[in-house]
Amino acid sequence: MAETLDKLEQNETFDVIVVGAGGAGMSAALVAAIDGARVLLVESTEYVGGTTAYSAGTTWIPASKHAASVNRDDSSANAEGFLNRAVGERSSAAMRRAFLDAGPKAVAHIEANSDVKYRARPFHPDYLSEIEGSTLRGRALEPLPFDGRKLGRAFSLIRPPIPEFTVLGGMMVDRDDVGHLLNMTKSLASFRHAAKLLARHARDRMSSPRGTRLVMGNALIGRLLYSLLQRGVTVLTSTKVEALHAGANGIEAVTLSQINERRRVNVKGGVILASGGFNRHPMRRAEMLPGADAAWCPGAPGHSGNAQDLALAAGARFGVGALSNAFWAPVSVRKRADGTTAVFPHFIMDRGKPGMMTVDKSGKRFLNENTSYHLFGIAMQTANKTTPAVPAYLVTDSEGLRKYGLGMVRPGGKGLAPFLADGYLVEGKTLDELADKLDIDKAGLADSVARMNRYAQTGVDADFQRGTTDYQNANGDANWTGPNKCLGPIGQAPFYAVRLYPGDIGAATGLVIDTDARVLDRDDRPIVGLYACGNDAQSVMGGVYPGPGITLGPGLAFGYLAARHATSRAKQPKQDEALDLPVDLSMHAHAK
Repeated sequence: MAETLDKLEQNETFDVIVVGAGGAGMSAALVAAIDGARVLLVESTEYVGGTTAYSAGTTWIPASKHAASVNRDDSSANAEGFLNRAVGERSSAAMRRAFLDAGPKAVAHIEANSDVKYRARPFHPDYLSEIEGSTLRGRALEPLPFDGRKLGRAFSLIRPPIPEFTVLGGMMVDRDDVGHLLNMTKSLASFRHAAKLLARHARDRMSSPRGTRLVMGNALIGRLLYSLLQRGVTVLTSTKVEALHAGANGIEAVTLSQINERRRVNVKGGVILASGGFNRHPMRRAEMLPGADAAWCPGAPGHSGNAQDLALAAGARFGVGALSNAFWAPVSVRKRADGTTAVFPHFIMDRGKPGMMTVDKSGKRFLNENTSYHLFGIAMQTANKTTPAVPAYLVTDSEGLRKYGLGMVRPGGKGLAPFLADGYLVEGKTLDELADKLDIDKAGLADSVARMNRYAQTGVDADFQRGTTDYQNANGDANWTGPNKCLGPIGQAPFYAVRLYPGDIGAATGLVIDTDARVLDRDDRPIVGLYACGNDAQSVMGGVYPGPGITLGPGLAFGYLAARHATSRAKQPKQDEALDLPVDLSMHAHAK
């Protein structure tokens, strides 16, 4: 279980302190522990896992040891060329090379020395599959499922998944499980798979508030936590970092607080910031994500930006030049029975399927619905500058709803009453009635549906070229019998819609670091003893979203680099290497 702060001595010393227990921070802590460091992992919320625990856990690492199992033709050079073309001058080419070099090493090092295990997804295309150097498989790694019972009482430390992404009161399912559950009455193999899942979950619920079979992001966090505890890493949850302290050898201590306890804790090698970025920092959010309501953010609550404030007070700076300051996804929002807000990211299950389309206030389509969720979110904000497109409206008919569901409404077409009652799902017996209820233009919606129905017959989307890339087709319906896997008619009444908003799923702009993940000051000098990775650091993707897992991949790679450098520092005699830093860098100090 997590420790309490009162168990630490005043001025107790660690080799490495990691701030933030998401995927990047936990990976950095694990690498440091594997390399023999005494590690303290500090998390501000009551759970470990951050937004990684909510995610699919996909980690984009080209040329890893697993890639050859599904794609022998890929290489780091191919991936570098792809990123050069996709990202260009929006990030440093040297930083991209550092990521590509460190990523496979990080995977091999962690797998050889811990319970963290990955596998290559057999088919998971890069999102910008039209760009030379992209691949259909091999770069996207996923964690193996994990038995949460191995954690004992520490299982309760893992941030639970988004409830709307589970079934039967807390049973996690991955993309393979979903297919088996939907086909369990049509296939003996699927029936057996589903029966095994259901039996396991029934046993779990006799002793646990949720299922203990962990998949996707929860599996990655479970494996990381188990490995950290096996190596004796001290984990503090519900603990804030109030100050950084600098001395002759750079950052040499932190002040921590937990309820009524406060401790100064010394560090030999360095402090690694991995707290998730600025997304819930009120001032910075208003400056960097104008017009995006924090209520639309589906991320975990820990990314307050407080750790970045400490770094800025120490002389750090934010990066510039990204396509966007955040990564995006279209989301729908619903109030739960307990008063909390459910924010549901529309990644792949509905918006790109046949018989689905998205329109703005005028009833017109304004984007390719099968584009990546990041570009979808950007397109909503761009279109909104001329015609209201926030919210946008994801529209389908009764057949589309039955086959694919709609956001939080599951496939099958059953149990619609509560969703209709609270207005999350809007129903119209006719298209005109649906338009009236949504308060959008009737003629515009009718015209958009008519055009979509023609495109479904011809297989050609003359407006937005939907279904013209490998990635787009991968998110269509492989079993669809029409000429285009992404295009289908909308005509079987009643008709349905949910409202979509641009939700920020992670920060793309962060602290500038070097190829060892050391935080740089305004003169490009390392702030000695201070590191950053994950969404606390400037993304090497430059605000572009080239493929699945492009936040977790660099988070792992630069967490590895930070941990190895900090651990090496901890083992060396100290020299007068520090910059002229203020002695006390409190969270109340503000960068100019």
